[in-house]
Amino acid sequence: MNTDEKFHDDMGDNHIGSGTDATPLRSDAFDRTDDEKIELIKKDVESILNTLGLDLTDDSLKGTPNRVAKMFVKEIFGGLNPAKKPSSSTFDNKYKYSEMLVEKNIVVYSTCEHHLLPIVGRAHVAYISNGTVVGLSKMNRIVDFYAKRPQVQERLTIQIVNELKRVLNTEDVACIIDAKHLCVNSRGIRDIESSTVTAEFGGKFQEESVRKEFLEYIKLETKF
Repeated sequence: MNTDEKFHDDMGDNHIGSGTDATPLRSDAFDRTDDEKIELIKKDVESILNTLGLDLTDDSLKGTPNRVAKMFVKEIFGGLNPAKKPSSSTFDNKYKYSEMLVEKNIVVYSTCEHHLLPIVGRAHVAYISNGTVVGLSKMNRIVDFYAKRPQVQERLTIQIVNELKRVLNTEDVACIIDAKHLCVNSRGIRDIESSTVTAEFGGKFQEESVRKEFLEYIKLETKF
């Protein structure tokens, strides 16, 4: 292994991001259609499985390359496609609700960009209205959109906050994510108990009292 390979291997094993809030994409990332990408990825998956010595004529494995390719493009990496970005319609805050609104326990399914293994957890998102509000499900959809791409958790947290800031035209947005990384839980150190917590606090959420109120809301038990 040369020095450059060792550097990037160590970077991935230590889960260090690139230091930017933008997902690293080439300028030609969307020159191909989804169907074209699926066909190319299918061939790549076939090559990987063949290299591993698997018999792709077996009924159980025969459809695997196509299934994996469709899953990559249509599902777990679907958030790379800007066409799938949730619409950003907002509504006037007619109720004049001036306190923070918290959407907690939003399920996060993402993929670690270092080993392409799952990240699974919960996101807690909050904002204080600046005159407009957004539908509750829109917050879930924004989380889901940015989660469906190769990610590092720090970047995902920042992207969620920045998108809600843009949609709501306010700096008063916060997000906390608590998630398990299977690249830690199932390989390497194989620590199945640990989870990673990241947070991004904008505007008023940088004030200790507001941040504390947000954290208290998260602790509330949801009962039906």
